[in-house]
Amino acid sequence: MPGQARHDSLGVQDQALRDSAGVQDLARQDSVLHDMRLMQLMWLASPALPIGGFSYSECLEAAVEVGLVNMENEASDWLMAQLHTSLARADLAVIAQAITAWRAPDPARIAQLNNWVLQTRESSELRAQAEQMGRSLLEWLRNHTTAQADQIALLASQQPTYPLAFALAASCTGATVREGLLTYAFGWAENMMQAAIKSVPLGQSAGQRILSTLTAEIPAAVDHALMLDDTSRQAFSPMLAILSSQHEVQYSRLFRS
Repeated sequence: MPGQARHDSLGVQDQALRDSAGVQDLARQDSVLHDMRLMQLMWLASPALPIGGFSYSECLEAAVEVGLVNMENEASDWLMAQLHTSLARADLAVIAQAITAWRAPDPARIAQLNNWVLQTRESSELRAQAEQMGRSLLEWLRNHTTAQADQIALLASQQPTYPLAFALAASCTGATVREGLLTYAFGWAENMMQAAIKSVPLGQSAGQRILSTLTAEIPAAVDHALMLDDTSRQAFSPMLAILSSQHEVQYSRLFRS
């Protein structure tokens, strides 16, 4: 009947509107979650994060002292090599595995990875940096709303290192593992750029050019790190180890030892 047909048509239209509204709500929720995840990652990469990263040069100051780095291009090449041969093969690789372990959760795996970081730092200075920044980030997490109390307690019961503490923070954002590694690498690059400006010394524009060069290489370094497993992950940078040992007793220095 005409009246019934009109009623059915209105019902179909009403259902379509409800379905459309539901899709829009879901899209809006996804957008909000994406924004929250992005802002959490930006927070973790920020040099304003109170973990002391700005106070370390990771051997760059020692390289300047002995004449290995004197100009912008040398600083850029030095940090590029450090990104690919040190950061990608060690910290980024272990963080990728640690994010997965935190989400599992797998306490034994977390302890194993944390011990690996402690055992493979090649100088007392580098180990002290990993421990100090790990403790500081863990303290920050205590006052944040992301990590669970039992997760914080698990890491605090060990000698927390920065890569494992960062992995915990990243695992709570909902970001992908790759996004977490990009965040860590960019935070490292920004700190090292500032270290180059202070120690070489360089101007702000030179620092921005170095950061631009590093940023362009970070995705490839992250992709390499994602391919590494326990048998291919490594921490072997003898030149950095020697310079770090020299920096520990360097008479005049700007950066922490």
